Amino acid sequence: MREIERRAFLGAAITALPLALIGQSIKTTTQTKASRISSGEDRFGEHRTLGVSSTDFKVSTQDSGGGLFIMEHTNRKKGGPTRHLHHNQDEWWYAIEGEYVVEVGSERFRLHPGDSILGPREVPHAWAFVGDTHGKLLIAFAPANRMEEYFRRILQTSGGAYPNPNNAQEAQVMREYGMELIGPPLSLE
Repeated sequence: MREIERRAFLGAAITALPLALIGQSIKTTTQTKASRISSGEDRFGEHRTLGVSSTDFKVSTQDSGGGLFIMEHTNRKKGGPTRHLHHNQDEWWYAIEGEYVVEVGSERFRLHPGDSILGPREVPHAWAFVGDTHGKLLIAFAPANRMEEYFRRILQTSGGAYPNPNNAQEAQVMREYGMELIGPPLSLE
């Protein structure tokens, strides 16, 4: 019986160790004061257009010591990004306004205001706004890695368009930032 207890203790300790180390590094590298971002505002006072939405950064990678990046999409039209996956971060979606469809792997979900879903790293996913008015979606990446840098780059170089699944250069840029471009956006039919 003692061998089983010892194994259970060691298993729990080994599992908790990475979390303790991550928490320790984040504590020592995050900013020391709160950052309040008003509704409709961006962390840096910038407003960006990306595909069928405008994008505001709410929590920057620097704010969280690399642990988190959060942005808000306000959708004006139906649609969303291409199917892709992240090698190094989980992605979380939270519907604030409107209706969204999110596919994670082979599962499809409808999100209404207040609903959220987590897309694990290494799992292909895509999302789209499907409402009739406008929508608002929070998207978080953890750990942040280079996601903020990626969005800054594509916003500057693409003219605000989502990556094209048939464009090898755009697929290469996604690979540079730890992602894979898998295919077209969700069909809204």
